[in-house]
Amino acid sequence: MRACVSLVIVVCSAVTACAQQPAADSAARIGTGDGVADDTAAIQAAVDRSTGNIQLGKGTYRITKPIVIDLDKVTTTAIHGNGVARIVMEGAGPAFRFKGTHQGTAAPRTFKVRTWDRESSPMVDGLEIVGKHAEACGIEADGTMQLTVTRVVVREALHGIHLIGRNRNVTLSECHVFNGTGVGVFLDHLNLHQINIVGCHISYNDRGGIVLKDSEVRNLQIGSCDIEGNMGGADSEPAANILLDASGTSIGEVAITGCTIQHSHDAPKSANIRILGRSKAVPFTSEQRHGNFTIANNILSDVQVNIDIKDARGVAITGNTIWKGFSSNLVVENCQSVVMSGNVFDRNPRYGYGDGKDAKGGAKFTGCSDCTISGNHFYGKVAAEAALVLRRCQRLNVTGCSILDYGNCGLLLDQVTRSRVSDCLIRDDRPQAEGVSIAQSGDNQVQISDCQLSHP
Repeated sequence: MRACVSLVIVVCSAVTACAQQPAADSAARIGTGDGVADDTAAIQAAVDRSTGNIQLGKGTYRITKPIVIDLDKVTTTAIHGNGVARIVMEGAGPAFRFKGTHQGTAAPRTFKVRTWDRESSPMVDGLEIVGKHAEACGIEADGTMQLTVTRVVVREALHGIHLIGRNRNVTLSECHVFNGTGVGVFLDHLNLHQINIVGCHISYNDRGGIVLKDSEVRNLQIGSCDIEGNMGGADSEPAANILLDASGTSIGEVAITGCTIQHSHDAPKSANIRILGRSKAVPFTSEQRHGNFTIANNILSDVQVNIDIKDARGVAITGNTIWKGFSSNLVVENCQSVVMSGNVFDRNPRYGYGDGKDAKGGAKFTGCSDCTISGNHFYGKVAAEAALVLRRCQRLNVTGCSILDYGNCGLLLDQVTRSRVSDCLIRDDRPQAEGVSIAQSGDNQVQISDCQLSHP
C-alpha cells in the first residue's frame, strides 16, 4: 500500500511541473495587445516564422490590413485566442486571409502530398474579431482543406466568414456572427463540397445570415443554429436568413435541421429559408432543377415568407413548426418530388401581440408535380386565399391533413389534375363560421374521398 501511495505522489508532482511550464511557442508575447499600437506587423511576422501555433494572449490587437496565412509557404497554421484575445480590424478586407493551393476534390486520390504535408487543417479558435472599417471582414479562405473555425466571434464587420474560390471539408462550430453590414457566412463564387455549420449564432447581418451565390456547392449541413434577423430593416434589399441561390450555377445535397430561424417581417420580401434551385444546364439531361434538400425539425417565424422554394426537386419538408408568415407561411413553385409531412402551421393566440394578427399565413403549391402532402396540421384563420392552395399542379397526393378554423377556405384546388385528397379533417367550427372547407376553380381532375368537412 505504501508503494502505491508513493507512486501517486510522484505522478501528481510531474503533472504539476508540466502545468507550470509554458508552451514553447506561446512564451513570448505577440504584439502589444493594448488596443493602441498597430499589431499588424507583429502578428504577420509570427505567422511568417512558421511556428504553426499562434497564441494571442489576453488583450485587444489593432490591425490595419489582413493577416495573410499563405499555407504553402508557412505550413499549417492555427490561430488561438483562448477566449481572451480581441482583434480590431481597422482596414479593408478580412482580419485573417487563408490561402491554400488545393485544387482537387475531397477524394484522397486528388490530393498532392504537399497539401497534406504543409496545408491541411488550418484552424482559428477562441478569438473575437471586431470590424472598425466599412469593408472589414472576419475570416476569408480560398484553396483550403479542412478549415476549422471554432468559438470565434465576429461582429460589426462586413462579412463574417467569407469562403471564396475553392475549399473542401469546412467546419464552423460554436461561433457567433453578429451585427454585420453584409453576410454572416458567405459562400461566394465558391466551389465547395462538404461543409458543416453547427451550433452557431448568426444574427442581425443586414444582407443575409447564410448566403450562397454564384457557387457550386454540395453537402451543406446547417444544424442546431440560431439564425435571426439577417435582413436589415424596412429600407433594406430583399434578404433571407438562409438564401441558397443556384441561378446559373449549381447546389444540392443540403440539410437544414434543428435550427431556430426567425425575424424580421419588416424587411421587404424577407424569408427564413429561400432556395432558388434552377441550376446551370448540363449535357446529359434537360432538367435544370437541382435539389435533394432536407428542411427538418426547425422553428420558423416572423418573416414575409417562412419557406420559399422555387425550381427545385427532391425536397423533404418535415417536422417543422411554422407561423407568422406575413405574406405566406410556405411557397413552393415549379418544383417536383416534394414531400411535406408532419409540419405544424399554428396561429397561436399568444403570438397575436403587436401586429402579429396581420400575418396572412397559408401555404401554396404552384406549378408543381409528383408531390406528397401528408400529416400536416393547419390551425387558425388565414387571410390568404386558403390555408392550403394547390394551383396548376399534377399528381399530388394529399392525405391525413388537419385544416382547422381556417376562415375563408380550408383547401383550394385550382387546375389540379391526376391527384387525390383523402382522409383529411377540414373543419371550421367557430361560431358564425361562413367559409368553405374545399373550393375548386378551373378544370380539376381530383379524387376526393373519406374527408370530414364542416362546410361541404
